[in-house]
Amino acid sequence: MNLSDLINHATDKGRFHTVEHYIDFCARYLEYVDTGLQACIISQNESHYQFFQYKQEGSFNITRPLNSRLMYDAEGFTQAAQQFRITLETLRDGQRPSGDLRENLIRTIYTLQQSVGAALDGLAAGKSNQARKVNGDLFERLIRLLIVSLNVDCVSGTMQIPVRDVDGAELFKSSYQHDLLLSKYDELKIIGSVKTSSKDRIDKVFMDKFLYNRLTDTALPHIAIFLNDVQRKKTKRENEYGVSATFLPGHFKAYTVKLNPLDGVYYCDIRPNMVEDALLSQHIKTIDHFFYSDLWELLDRKGQALEEVAIKEEDGDDGDE
Repeated sequence: MNLSDLINHATDKGRFHTVEHYIDFCARYLEYVDTGLQACIISQNESHYQFFQYKQEGSFNITRPLNSRLMYDAEGFTQAAQQFRITLETLRDGQRPSGDLRENLIRTIYTLQQSVGAALDGLAAGKSNQARKVNGDLFERLIRLLIVSLNVDCVSGTMQIPVRDVDGAELFKSSYQHDLLLSKYDELKIIGSVKTSSKDRIDKVFMDKFLYNRLTDTALPHIAIFLNDVQRKKTKRENEYGVSATFLPGHFKAYTVKLNPLDGVYYCDIRPNMVEDALLSQHIKTIDHFFYSDLWELLDRKGQALEEVAIKEEDGDDGDE
């Protein structure tokens, strides 16, 4: 595939309806990267990040920052994808995969999604909003497909929540749209948000949990899954780039301490302060923790009867990055 073919493929969300669709696209994109780039630009402030620059067919566009510690190349991805399939099969069978496959799980999810995002970065500048929306939608779908592949009921949809008075009489219904609605044994177990970045969105996730649980008098777990929290920034020198963080630690801590903690926050590309800071490290983990342990623990908690909430299933196509 040339870059135009890859871009056309990535912008057609109808081509991504199974995990294998993501794997196939990723393999083709990585093969293109091997020989088709104008340049690979190294970040000036965090050298493990790099940017791909396309040739004229991609208007010499420069991609989002890509973490070389996580992003597989074409050769490495072939074996990684097979290991990834084995990990999913093991989890689906109710077993815990070998601990040495955790890194493969993180890196494969990261590479699958960043291949889509980087391909979309080849779109003309006037289509950047379209690229962000498609990329966000496809990340939501990828996470949902991974969960479903483990034989866990998971949809994206809108719920009609009954709000009752002190005597239990229904006053009205309140609508809530969520990226992930996980259920088991006719109970809603987990509500989740999936975004490529927490930028401008972290406040809403905390507020969603607070309002939902206050309105329903439940303690239903709310989680958030993010791809990364870095963006490209221009340096003082021409044609040189660096990265900057989009995560707001002060906001996260304030909401965690003064409002309510989330029941799980997960990243593929976790930032150093999320590991080093004592409070952040208690609440933020790499995404392998969700699939290896937290998902199953949360599913075993008491949930909310599905008959209490009318869920209208959607395809999750209203998200963004």
